[in-house]
Amino acid sequence: MSVLQNAKEHFTTKLGGELKKMTVPEWKSDIFFKPAYSFAVESKIIQLQQQGKTVEALVESIILKALDPDGKPMFTKFDKNTSMHEVDPQVLIRVATELNSATSEYEEVIKN
Repeated sequence: MSVLQNAKEHFTTKLGGELKKMTVPEWKSDIFFKPAYSFAVESKIIQLQQQGKTVEALVESIILKALDPDGKPMFTKFDKNTSMHEVDPQVLIRVATELNSATSEYEEVIKN
């Protein structure tokens, strides 16, 4: 087996793990999320951060990572504007922080 194949298997195992869950009392809802995400997902968030669009990056991370109990997305790209203008920023920050904590090692790579 090649190194790349081993790397793919490792990541597939990580992605296939049990969904994590956080409760958001203000939204009367639970949000589920994966323990890891691909660079394809993370790159959208990183790009916004590098452009100085921190708030958009937080909202984008929620849109891309928040899942229902079946692992399906809770939000769509069309929810971004509403989230940015009509949702409590403190709750968004808390949710995004938790969702991104599973992949915080990516942020360390970007900083270095």
